Amino acid sequence: MKYIAVGNVIVFVLDIVTRGYATMMLMFSPSAVLHGQIWRLFTFILIPLNRFNPSRPLTLLWFVMSTFFYYWLGTSLERQWGTTRFNVFYFLGVVLNLILGFVLNVGVSMYYVNMSLFFSFATLYPDMQVLLYGILPLKVKWLAWFDVALFGYDIVSNLLSRAWAWALMPVVAILNYLIFFWEDLAGMLGRGRERAAYRTNHRTIQFKKAQKDIQQRKGYLHKCAVCGITDADDPNMEFRYCSKCNGYYCYCMKHINDHVHVQ
Repeated sequence: MKYIAVGNVIVFVLDIVTRGYATMMLMFSPSAVLHGQIWRLFTFILIPLNRFNPSRPLTLLWFVMSTFFYYWLGTSLERQWGTTRFNVFYFLGVVLNLILGFVLNVGVSMYYVNMSLFFSFATLYPDMQVLLYGILPLKVKWLAWFDVALFGYDIVSNLLSRAWAWALMPVVAILNYLIFFWEDLAGMLGRGRERAAYRTNHRTIQFKKAQKDIQQRKGYLHKCAVCGITDADDPNMEFRYCSKCNGYYCYCMKHINDHVHVQ
């Protein structure tokens, strides 16, 4: 991913110097490839998502932020997966885009494939907190759902405007993601069904009802057999039941490993 980020920087600078001519010569074009410009099969990967616009100075800021963000995502996934698996994921997205470009005879970009990196990161680290624009703290999974909404909006809007190729590009990126994470997603759905079945199980409902009755009757649910502290006295205290004691004896975290076993 670092080579792609460096390539983005180089093309961005060349675009400033050549007034966009560098991107014109590097972007994917089926007809140009068929006329011998083979380099376009690879160089379109290096075209930055945010091109410099002299009339909009903030494009430089957006370029720096987006390039650093995707570099961070890519290198994080590469550390987690290993370089080989990450390369297979990324270049499978490249190949799918090229197939789409040749079939529909249109130019394609890596915009949606780069965005799908965030889906992968959110699947691996859903509860990690990031600072949106360096200010607002948000969990990765919520940003991923926002990403899903953007994909859906782009698909629907392009279908309505009959821009079939642009409607299929996000679908291709999602397909690439599903190929790699289908088993993980199926496992998460299975665990979700198991948790739902557990919560609605008759024995679980009766057990929780019995716990609630005890708590209402005594004013607490757990009480340490050594010091007598209860969850009503300290709601943040954790309690455990000792498996070595002969009976149902509860202990606070201070005494679970420091008590005489009841025999």
